Amino acid sequence: MNLKNSSDLKHKVAIIGRGAVAFEVITYALNDARFDVALVLQPGRPAPTESVLNQANVLFGLDELLTWQPDLVIEAAGKVALQTYVAPCLAAGVSVIASSVGALADEELFKTLHQAAITGHSKLILPSGAVGALDYLSATRFATSSIEAPTAIVYESRKPPSAWRDVLAERGLPLTPDAPITLFEGSAREAAKLFPQNLNVAATIALAGAGMDNTQVSVVVDPAAKGNMHTLTATGSFGSLSAQIMNRPSPTNPKTSWVVGLSIISNLDRYFAPIVVG
Repeated sequence: MNLKNSSDLKHKVAIIGRGAVAFEVITYALNDARFDVALVLQPGRPAPTESVLNQANVLFGLDELLTWQPDLVIEAAGKVALQTYVAPCLAAGVSVIASSVGALADEELFKTLHQAAITGHSKLILPSGAVGALDYLSATRFATSSIEAPTAIVYESRKPPSAWRDVLAERGLPLTPDAPITLFEGSAREAAKLFPQNLNVAATIALAGAGMDNTQVSVVVDPAAKGNMHTLTATGSFGSLSAQIMNRPSPTNPKTSWVVGLSIISNLDRYFAPIVVG
């Protein structure tokens, strides 16, 4: 455990992750005087940059993380990290912002985290990530569904081939297709399990609205796409919603929209803000 001098008045925020999203969140938090920041290192991952090492507390593993007693933990490292760290943190009374929402398609994992949050009187916070309109979608859960006005939630992910290069290669499909290719059509649960790193948005939409099994998803590789496009439609007794968002891919990870890191930063800011909108 490598600790820096810090003020007891600062909010202690621990960040798990070494990718593009985590780096953006770490950079923001280190430059905000409200926060005392720790980076949790995982076995087999490269060391952080010198600038991060010089500014952040460095923690190794779950025991050091809990000993540090953070006020909030941010997971931005994938399903394995979520499985390893999140339940113990929640059970210990530490709320967590988790970016690997697709992992929650695993019903047992979802139940485990749900119970851990109840036990610790904490919260598992799922950021909107690359999509919007979740406040409206969450409200639709309380609408009455009927035969005349059934609730229907449909989500389409449309990304350029660079975001799907590995999947295209595995399936023997052209890496530079001439026309759109539909990789998947089915439920959000199936989509999140099949593409856990790419379909966090599908899981987020499902958990906000009609649920994993009642949210329909299509995944399209489109050579004409100029960014990561998300199309969401919702209809029912409440009315209708149609939203389309086109995000710029992260410069260092085309599978991830650049706004994902900003969404986590927004949740971090909201968690400690005296006034919250929405």
